[in-house]
This record gives sequence, C-alpha cells and structure tokens, in this order.
Amino acid sequence: MTDDGIEDVGGRPCPQCERPLFKRHCKYVCPEHGVVYDCADTFW
Repeated sequence: MTDDGIEDVGGRPCPQCERPLFKRHCKYVCPEHGVVYDCADTFW
C-alpha cells in the first residue's frame, strides 16, 4: 500500500485495457480509465 491509500492489487484486470487494477478505499481503479468497479457493485 502506498502513502496515498492505493493498494496494488495486480489480480483483476481492467475490462477495457487488461491493465492490473489498484484498490483505493472501496474502489478498483485502472491507471488508464479511472474507477472501474466500486465495492458496492453486485454484478461482478
């Protein structure tokens, strides 16, 4: 985890570009596309 609260997940890929997502608080963030998933999303 970095100082700004971003955790390198490295598992789940971005559905648009396949880059590894980072977990920030309750969101999964793509470095290219921004927030991709929110922990409240129940469809994934």
